[in-house]
Amino acid sequence: MGDSSPATPAAGPTHGAEPHQEALAGLALAALGIVYGDIGTSPLYTLSTVFDPGNGLALNAFNIVGIVSLIFWSLMVVVSLKYVALILRANNHGEGGIMALLALAASSVAHRPRLRNALLVVGVMGASLFFGDSVITPAISVLSAVEGLEVAAPSLKTFVIPVTLAALIVLFIAQKRGTGGIGTVFGPVMVLWFVVIGVAGIANIATAPVVLVALNPLRGLAFCLHHRWLAFVALGAVVLSLTGAEALYADMGHFGKRPIRLTWFGVVFPALALNYLGQGALLLTNPGAVQNPFYRLFPQWAIFPMIVLATLATVIASQAVISGTYSMAMQAMQLSFLPRMSIVHTSEREFGQIYVPGINWILLITVVAAVVGFGSSTALGSAYGIAVTGTMLITTCLTFFVVRYAWHYNWALCVLATAFFLVIDALFFSANLLKIVEGGWFPLAIGVIVFTIMATWGRGWQMMMAEARARAGKKPLKPYLASLLASSPVRVGGTAIFLTPDTESVPHALINNLRYNRVLHERVVFLTVTTQSVPHVPVSERLKVVLLEPGCYQVMVAYGFKDEVNLPLTLEDAKMAGLVFEPKETSWFLSRAMVVAAPGRGMGFWRGRLFAVMLHNVGNIAAFFKLPANQVIELGARVEI
Repeated sequence: MGDSSPATPAAGPTHGAEPHQEALAGLALAALGIVYGDIGTSPLYTLSTVFDPGNGLALNAFNIVGIVSLIFWSLMVVVSLKYVALILRANNHGEGGIMALLALAASSVAHRPRLRNALLVVGVMGASLFFGDSVITPAISVLSAVEGLEVAAPSLKTFVIPVTLAALIVLFIAQKRGTGGIGTVFGPVMVLWFVVIGVAGIANIATAPVVLVALNPLRGLAFCLHHRWLAFVALGAVVLSLTGAEALYADMGHFGKRPIRLTWFGVVFPALALNYLGQGALLLTNPGAVQNPFYRLFPQWAIFPMIVLATLATVIASQAVISGTYSMAMQAMQLSFLPRMSIVHTSEREFGQIYVPGINWILLITVVAAVVGFGSSTALGSAYGIAVTGTMLITTCLTFFVVRYAWHYNWALCVLATAFFLVIDALFFSANLLKIVEGGWFPLAIGVIVFTIMATWGRGWQMMMAEARARAGKKPLKPYLASLLASSPVRVGGTAIFLTPDTESVPHALINNLRYNRVLHERVVFLTVTTQSVPHVPVSERLKVVLLEPGCYQVMVAYGFKDEVNLPLTLEDAKMAGLVFEPKETSWFLSRAMVVAAPGRGMGFWRGRLFAVMLHNVGNIAAFFKLPANQVIELGARVEI
């Protein structure tokens, strides 16, 4: 059994190890392939969504320049300033992402239980919205790339949905093989992508250089002041240019801040800016290209090659989001916010390359439903923004508590900095709330479902652990062992390992084993597993062994929320602490709780039933801890929550 325990709050900004100069180029190339796939493919659909006739925005020079200006300065302020310059500093021992940020923020206010619980709720909401984002990103990215078929030949329109579904199904089926094989080509493909879209942008800017006035932020401000309500509505589509900004932060642990910053300012931002300016110039000279301004940037002979390149780029973008979803799910399991599902490590060399079958098939079904249900990237654009902006808003809120309570920065500075970004995030989020009926309900529905699951599991697990401690607490461990050994029980060979959440009390499984089997093993181990609010616990600090009585040991194992959990492998190091046993002669004893929902026990009756169903059908503790199936003995206990 395991639970989570907070780590000591950081005294100041923590920094992951940065690469040596010779490794920087390789990491920067890899970052291009993994980090920037999502935001790098947003030019495929952003401007066509902004000027969709349903938004009511007229296609004229004033509006085109104003929108391009808003896109450019949104990238500058939100991505360059907020994420790349500032939030990358808010790392949890070098790791990023909303779950890492949640753990850091919660630990920084551990002395304020009510505030900590409120932050946990907010953080879980952000993680839930991320799952909504992970559904829409593959759908809109691949669909927008394949829609180039309509530009190449209108008669191919009927093939768009089938080809998109085929590409997505192949992508999800291939997940079980891991990303190692195709990962080596991610970087070069994305380098080619950014070079091509940048050059295409330059070529079209040359035909209407007047579009460069969009670099003046006053043109975007003038657009907003002139249109007001229409400008507010347009922000809901402008935010599509920022999709994938969270990946900059989430992937920091893999690459470090320096490669991410280098590739953003050196390659990605210039290419995106040039492409958006190029699309603006195209619309100024050819308003008829508004249905798909991205593909219209290219000559007719280049459209089919661009469809292939765009499809590859969007598959890469989808792969990055899918992998990120696996990683977040694993972190949520470690922090006791999701049931413990089977996790497959797909690489023997690279940590972090994992595959979660349950999450994979749920994602595939939901993504297919999104493609079929919405039918076009423009329609999906209405659903996309809410998930993205909601996560951004929550990230800003959590960062405030890290900066103020973990780093102890000046109160006024924290409030002013947070308020600046909070206003921007709130504007984008509220603009997308207008699209709830048009499709925004979809990621919100996913978010509500995931939040209900995570909140219910977290609360149910907490109550179940409290009940287990209360039951065990009736019999203190050390006096019980002394009395038990004094009665000279029948001893049998081998080792018995009892998993228990409490180091001070007798585990219920031991009492049941003595009651029904009437024997005590030659070696008895009481094993407690905790998950710390840090990404990784050093191997040298992971294991602690204490001798309680002759042949009786207490073992405490601590994992970080991104560590691979493998108890048999971890216990191999116990030999150095004097605990020597034969793995093949070891039995693992677990308390299998039969949860019964009871009214008035602190959780709604329907939530209690939901937790009981999840625990019975999904929560496989033995598989999660990598225990040998034929050596596990489960002893039942009835628990009311």
